[in-house]
Amino acid sequence: MTTSHALEDKYNAEDDAKKIQEHEKQKEDPKTSLEKLPNPTGWRLLVMPFKVKEETKGGIIIAQETLDRARVATQVGYVLKMGDLCYKDDEKYPTGPWCKEKDWVIFARYAGSRMEIDGGEIRMLNDDEVLGTISNPEDILHAM
Repeated sequence: MTTSHALEDKYNAEDDAKKIQEHEKQKEDPKTSLEKLPNPTGWRLLVMPFKVKEETKGGIIIAQETLDRARVATQVGYVLKMGDLCYKDDEKYPTGPWCKEKDWVIFARYAGSRMEIDGGEIRMLNDDEVLGTISNPEDILHAM
């Protein structure tokens, strides 16, 4: 009897290990973080606002309330995705697109729709809400 229990336990352990492996494979999502984000429709842009540094150059840690206010009021963002109709209106944009994916852009303080994601927020802007482009977001002073 002892032998049959040992064999039965071994068989059950192997079966459990296979089930765990299958579950882990199903749990793994092959999509990248960018693919998980919503795709903007029409003339909209998906922008990730610039994150304000949590510590000053002198080493002072900035209060959480101040950081939250600065993040809401940020006016600089990184263009992640663009809708299929962005800057397609030749009458409205005779000189061509104002920005492209992977550009840093400036927009109005409270422009766009905010969406919370894991690790921060993203904004959905209309293509005409872009005020300009910049090469380095740290060149712009952020309100604190």
